[in-house]
Amino acid sequence: MTAPSETPRTVRRIASPAAAALADLAAIFDDLQTTLLCCERLVQQLSVPEPDATVVESLWTTALLSYSRCFAPGGRGMGLVEADVEGLELEGEVLAWHQMLRQLKKHYADPATNPRETFEVGVAVSDGTPQGVAITSTRQALPDTVSVHQTGAIAYRLSQLVDGRIAEHQATVLEGTRSLSPAELETLDEVELTETPGSEE
Repeated sequence: MTAPSETPRTVRRIASPAAAALADLAAIFDDLQTTLLCCERLVQQLSVPEPDATVVESLWTTALLSYSRCFAPGGRGMGLVEADVEGLELEGEVLAWHQMLRQLKKHYADPATNPRETFEVGVAVSDGTPQGVAITSTRQALPDTVSVHQTGAIAYRLSQLVDGRIAEHQATVLEGTRSLSPAELETLDEVELTETPGSEE
């Protein structure tokens, strides 16, 4: 996303449909950046001999949830669609991979399913007589680096796409405010700005 060259003295809240759509695009961009960051951390984790399974699951789950949220249908129609994925200049079955990621998200977000392990119960038998109950489990495999790289590549290209849309909407919102008089601008709610860490007063 492009940032203003100078820190503004005052920011006023715009409630137009174009501004609301721009806010949605900014949220999508943030989710894609989170997906990318998770993929980068996952590659680091998976490169060690014994990756921390809890950290890997946390990062992978966050990546899947963040990625899928970008495609949630919204009232303003800003959510990404499969046509956006098909239009990416990436090799391989990109759309099929995208669809698999959406399915994986459902698996990891299912409140009734353990995404990391499946359990079975059996009876321990000796000489034809039940002797006890055995609980067995099968651990699900961790995501591999190829899967993580593919996911990161799609998220990166989509973030470029969304960044372009943000620039277009910023211009639209700015143009819409140019017709407001200084007095009208003063009636808009002021947005409180927080200092960026390390910035000078």
